[in-house]
Amino acid sequence: MGTVVDDDASVEFHAFFERHYAELSRLAHLLTGESDAADDLAADALLALWHRWDRVRAADHPAAYARGVVANLARTRIRSAVRERRRIALFWSQREEKVENPDVAGVVDVQEALRRLPFRKRACVVLRHAFDLSEKDTALALGVSVGTVKSQTSKGMAELQRLLGTRNAPLRMHAAMARTGDAGGRDR
Repeated sequence: MGTVVDDDASVEFHAFFERHYAELSRLAHLLTGESDAADDLAADALLALWHRWDRVRAADHPAAYARGVVANLARTRIRSAVRERRRIALFWSQREEKVENPDVAGVVDVQEALRRLPFRKRACVVLRHAFDLSEKDTALALGVSVGTVKSQTSKGMAELQRLLGTRNAPLRMHAAMARTGDAGGRDR
């Protein structure tokens, strides 16, 4: 980072760290309910405080400022966990389709072509065509806009058509994924 901090500030921060780390970790644990994450959140908060130490040490209540940083980090972590749970629920809520006599070669071709796509394009294509999610549900699952889903799905399908050498890439992909009952590569 290249920040020059005088020795007094360093000693002062170290004392602050020693005095408040355990308290900040307990706060993080109580806010998130995750004992494993509590130490990480407290450390992340203290790192953020260190980068702004001149401002923090000049504050009327540096410990209150630190608790606010922990609370904000905990809120962000909780929101991320909620979004992730929603994404997982969307994946698992889809019905499973099994087909007799799968086209193994077709499945291998499609999976290989999918692996060659960048992640966002691959995710949009898989969610739209293998999971039959709407554009809105795909956007929600990936945390992107509907416009991004449209764009990335279109570009991803064009790339799949090029890789698979067929204009029927959407049908071929959907059929290959349905035949194996492997929507998106989940292990059963």
